[in-house]
Amino acid sequence: MKIAIVGTGYVGLVTGTCFAEIGVNVICVDTNSEKIEALKQGIIPIYENGLEEMVNRNAKAGRLQFTTSLESCLNEVDVIFSAVGTPPDEDGSADLSYVLEVARTIGRNMTKYVLVVTKSTVPVGTAGKVRMAIQNELDKRGVQIDFDVASNPEFLKEGNAVADFMSPDRVVVGVESERAKKLMSKLYKPFLLNNFRVIFMDIPSAEMTKYAANSMLATRISFMNDIANLCELVGADVNMVRSGIGSDTRIGRKFLYPGIGYGGSCFPKDVKALIKTAEQNGYRMRVLQAVEEVNEKQKSILFEKLQRHFNGDLHDKTIALWGLAFKPETDDMREAPSLILIDKLLNAGCKVRVYDPAAMTECRRRIGDSVCYATDMYDAALDADALMLVTEWKEFRLPSWAVIKKAMRTPVLLDGRNIYEKKEIEELGFTYHCIGK
Repeated sequence: MKIAIVGTGYVGLVTGTCFAEIGVNVICVDTNSEKIEALKQGIIPIYENGLEEMVNRNAKAGRLQFTTSLESCLNEVDVIFSAVGTPPDEDGSADLSYVLEVARTIGRNMTKYVLVVTKSTVPVGTAGKVRMAIQNELDKRGVQIDFDVASNPEFLKEGNAVADFMSPDRVVVGVESERAKKLMSKLYKPFLLNNFRVIFMDIPSAEMTKYAANSMLATRISFMNDIANLCELVGADVNMVRSGIGSDTRIGRKFLYPGIGYGGSCFPKDVKALIKTAEQNGYRMRVLQAVEEVNEKQKSILFEKLQRHFNGDLHDKTIALWGLAFKPETDDMREAPSLILIDKLLNAGCKVRVYDPAAMTECRRRIGDSVCYATDMYDAALDADALMLVTEWKEFRLPSWAVIKKAMRTPVLLDGRNIYEKKEIEELGFTYHCIGK
């Protein structure tokens, strides 16, 4: 089978590479010629564990190709996955201009049956717009060619995306015809030989499933952060509370970790888009509006703790940040709490020293040289008045605290992810602040 993936961003590149890994002939398409040329040379535009090796292996084997022209390969393929961006508009709704342009290009150039699958996260009803855009172009040409549309939302976790795709806990597919169902079954069967966990449903339900899943996870995070903030006020330990409620099998332990808010390319955008979809249909998502409000406030919680510790006087203080990416195992800083934190620190007159194992280049691209980029986590702590743990990379779990204490001007640690033991850190001579206790 031969397929095309339009869009070589995070979702498109992972999807295309993983399909190539199980023997599918894949053509990845992107209008960004520089990105395509870099990919042809084995240069990967994103940081994702295991992806670079897999891309190069499948490109060398001839199963993975890259081009800037969808028209040139359109009639070689059976299935086209649309994985282009859907950035939020100013009002929070998803921008479908790239999705619909792909559809129009298909309609202008197709000469045989093709299954068009939306992989991008899109609002309910998008498949109908895609179908209409393709059909309008066919009508302009005065030709009648059969085609199907489908929805196949991605559920990839950044930092673990390759493993998620190669061994998914479920695959959600929205289809309208038996022909489309058979094609999608054929594509996914190699991933699920022993347990075929493809859930077929109607297209609107598939489109809604993606938004509902991410919004539920975001809700759990904001709920736990709200509980953490209350725990501090009443003298409870949020880690004990988390353990107590997480042992309930109806609740479970996942996504119940207090912290400094969620970020990334999915949760913030998808929560906003679902709120907007509801508004457009005359309904108000009260829970999600609160989720978003709690999350935005939580991104400032470490700064507020720092202010209280220094009695509001932060001018000329040197603050070290461990972690810049919104989560470990990625260089993605979209909606990252670190950006809010850095902005507040700089506005307060602080000198900021930062270190992240993967996101230093991305940070420099975003904010330039307004902060000092350290060579490692120990260099970041040099002469610091306080150290903030922002992203819970593994290498931060067990540092040499004696070296850290000696390097710092004052041994103050603010743990934004609750990965350290308060008693242990305080016994080492540090003043310790964390979330929710």
